[in-house]
Amino acid sequence: MKALFLAGGYGTRLRPFTFSKPKPLIDFANEPIILHQIKALHAVGVRTIVLAVNYQPSEMRKFAQEVKKELDIEIIFSFETEPLGTGGPLKLAEEHLKGDEPFFVLNSDVICDFPFAEMLEFHKKNKSEGTILATKVENPSRYGVIVHQENGKIERFVEKPQEFVGDRINAGIYILNPSVLDIIPLKWTSLEREIFPKLAKEEKIYCYHLNGFWMDVGKPGDFILGSTLYLKFISSQIKESKKVKIHGGVLIQGEDIQGTVLVPKQGREAVKIGENCRIGPNVIIGKNVRIGNGCRLKNCTIMDNVVIGQSSYIDNSIIGWGSHIGSWTRIQSHCFLGEDVTVRDECNVNGLTVCPHKGVNQNILETTIIL
Repeated sequence: MKALFLAGGYGTRLRPFTFSKPKPLIDFANEPIILHQIKALHAVGVRTIVLAVNYQPSEMRKFAQEVKKELDIEIIFSFETEPLGTGGPLKLAEEHLKGDEPFFVLNSDVICDFPFAEMLEFHKKNKSEGTILATKVENPSRYGVIVHQENGKIERFVEKPQEFVGDRINAGIYILNPSVLDIIPLKWTSLEREIFPKLAKEEKIYCYHLNGFWMDVGKPGDFILGSTLYLKFISSQIKESKKVKIHGGVLIQGEDIQGTVLVPKQGREAVKIGENCRIGPNVIIGKNVRIGNGCRLKNCTIMDNVVIGQSSYIDNSIIGWGSHIGSWTRIQSHCFLGEDVTVRDECNVNGLTVCPHKGVNQNILETTIIL
């Protein structure tokens, strides 16, 4: 089987981290976002991956070589020379997707429990041209809602409805038959606004309901929430004695650990946690991280090679690769520090976004961006 990833955007919503890496390669739970997806696809028999890209292709090529060796799969690059939306990239890659089998299409910033096997079975059972993974939301007025019959057949799509018409939205993962490529032009085209509504009018598209967790982690705030949902999902599976693969690391326990904390696969040996710390809940710690004595960390992601000085407090924030956090600092309320950021001792910051290779030398208590 085959799958195409829509990975051609510039990742502007996930800055400052996409200044350093393409969005698909940002570390989510200590593995690139896209690698979580590829491994789940590999488990259901996908052996050919098409990456629709136009940004930082050299880094993507290096990543592809590593994944080819690890999983023994074929990775093909399809380069956009101009923006093609979400539909045009499929037409551009048509020669790689044509065949007798349906193929998967994924947005490269979606994290969930990836029910690919069940979704594929549902698609084949209904003999549909397309199947959309649909997830339930509490406030559907913020989204485009899928209106469907009980059997999942889609009737129409309603953008940001003011009156309740349903609570299922597009989760950014699809299965399409190769015949769908015939109705996609080679130009900027939207699957969601042009192709899917056309298939719905022809009664040829269904939605499969996702019952587990889901998050579009394409924005820093949603990245934090997605990390929390992912860790809670892992924890719940373990408590229910279900088999769960944690690709990016292992969970650790101890007197200094509160709730779910994920570290690299090597365990505590891959990080250094000082004395009298309290770590968790919902914390992800990357490789070669050093945490000083007396620190308090919760609801945060600490990426590789970060140093945190003693008696510091970090909550609801992301600390980028190789950053240095001084002692007695307080970082909270959605702070997003890019690669190689330095925060001086005793600084108190709230709602701060810092671009790579910059420094913070004073208290900042209001939402601010340091360029």
